[in-house]
Amino acid sequence: MTEDHIVFIVDDDHRIREALSELLSSHGIRAKVFESAGDYIGFEKPDVPACLILDVELPDINGLDLQRQIAEGDHPPIVFITGHGDIPSTVRAIKRGAVDFLTKPFSDAHLMAAIQTALEQDRKSRADRADLNAVRRRYLELTQREREVLPLVVSGLLNKQAAAELGISEVTVEIHRRNVMQKMAAASFADLVRLAERLEIPITHSRRTGGSGS
Repeated sequence: MTEDHIVFIVDDDHRIREALSELLSSHGIRAKVFESAGDYIGFEKPDVPACLILDVELPDINGLDLQRQIAEGDHPPIVFITGHGDIPSTVRAIKRGAVDFLTKPFSDAHLMAAIQTALEQDRKSRADRADLNAVRRRYLELTQREREVLPLVVSGLLNKQAAAELGISEVTVEIHRRNVMQKMAAASFADLVRLAERLEIPITHSRRTGGSGS
């Protein structure tokens, strides 16, 4: 039984929970079952890639409403299962990011394919978040002046233009620029621009050619 990912199952039918647990166990996948949305929300979840198999009709809350409630947080990709699906519910779920919307009875193969897709999505999301956090940590290492230079540089301003903007010398701008590139681990000007975009650093100047000039 692998410990590097997990599948959460939320369904009020114990027969479904048992059947899905056995299916996942046969594929070497760890599962954790819940009979209500409240039980799932209250569970302290392990920090590993995950998938949420979610029934639409639950005793305490509609599964679609739960999807909406947890949308703002870091929740695993959802695979909906239901005994009475309809097109509006399916469209609503998929538009909000659900991986699939399966109507019972569904095939084991179809479910397992959806679970694997969900797990892969969560692995990628986690990797992206970890990478962004690393970029943010590097940004926090910049001095206040370097943070002032960064948006000017990625706007494409020449060193002399950035110097005039900040009231400092071109040589000082060039030093700050090199420090920014080094601390942000940017291999090129284009790389630095992409990092700034990921950090949503506001660009207050029009981009111009010759941004690498001095």
